[in-house]
Amino acid sequence: MKEILVGETAEVYTRVTTDKLAIAVGSGSLKVFATPSMAALMEEAACAAVKPFLDENETTVGTSLHIEHTSSTPMGMTVYAEAEIIEANGREIVFKVSARDDIGEIGHGTHRRFVVHADKFQNKTDTKGIM
Repeated sequence: MKEILVGETAEVYTRVTTDKLAIAVGSGSLKVFATPSMAALMEEAACAAVKPFLDENETTVGTSLHIEHTSSTPMGMTVYAEAEIIEANGREIVFKVSARDDIGEIGHGTHRRFVVHADKFQNKTDTKGIM
C-alpha cells in the first residue's frame, strides 16, 4: 500500500433506471432512486478514490456507512456521488461522501473502508463456518 493522501477525491455517476428504484430493491414502494442504490454509488466513489494507493492484490472493504438521503430523484435522472479521503490511519480510511442529481444534493455522510489482501480475505470468508 502506498501512502494514502488526504484530500484525494473521486466521482462516479449512474442513470436512475428501473433496477435502482426503491420499489425494485425492496426499500420502499415508490419509483424513486433507492437509498441502497445511493449508498452503493457512494461506496463506488470511495473505492475509486483509494484505488490509486493500493498495491496488487489489495482491495478495500466497507466497515461503516453513515448517510442521510435528503431528496428524492426520479427515474431517468443522473445521480453523481463523490468521495473525499478525510483521514487515513494505516489501513483504515475515512471518507466524506455526498450525492447529487441534476437539481442539487440528495445525500451526504461519512464512510469507512479498510485495506485488505484480496485473496486472503476472500479465502477466510469462503471457509467461514467450515470445520
